[in-house]
Amino acid sequence: MTIYIKVKENRIADIKFKTFGCGAAIATSSMITELAKGKTLEEAMKITRGNVAESLGGLPPVKMHCSNLAADGLHAAIEDYLKKKEVKK
Repeated sequence: MTIYIKVKENRIADIKFKTFGCGAAIATSSMITELAKGKTLEEAMKITRGNVAESLGGLPPVKMHCSNLAADGLHAAIEDYLKKKEVKK
């Protein structure tokens, strides 16, 4: 799972994903894009694994790790963006 973000004025203007995996992994990837788009970076960093699963109406216990991947992927994309922004300064 890879999450790509486009940031304008500290907000997630666009967000996309590339996921190879089961239906739950694809669903959580899609849901994280819905939850994060339009939010500030700070707001998006507060999206939790539980938020993702809850927004999907729950996930079977054996698939909860998929919500972990989606939230962690979003957080990693934001951290990567912030690091690259800092290097440019």
